[in-house]
Amino acid sequence: MEILLWTLAGLLALVFAFSGVTKLVHSRERLIERTPWVEDFPHPTVRGIGALEVLGAIGLIVPAALGIAPWLSAFAAAGLGVTMVFAALVHLRREDDGIGAALPSIVLGVLSVFVAWMRFGPYHF
Repeated sequence: MEILLWTLAGLLALVFAFSGVTKLVHSRERLIERTPWVEDFPHPTVRGIGALEVLGAIGLIVPAALGIAPWLSAFAAAGLGVTMVFAALVHLRREDDGIGAALPSIVLGVLSVFVAWMRFGPYHF
């Protein structure tokens, strides 16, 4: 189970780091082309979401890998799960999106909550 949890945490960290960096470095216009929901939010908010995703990705791996406050990894996973709940709600409320657009957020949210649940519970550090 440890291998599964580390693998999931690593994959989640890669996805969230890539997504967060994309939100941080690309212009608003380019982001709107790729992700139309961006037009519903001010650009500083989108950059803030990107920063949270990058910090969450770091939090999934670094504390546990270094053994310095490893319980922070569980909190990072929980925080990313909450973020994905709100991401799914944004997609579901948009008329142009739908369940298909919300599905990646739902899957990432479920996986993040699973990692958090296992790290808070039977496989804590």
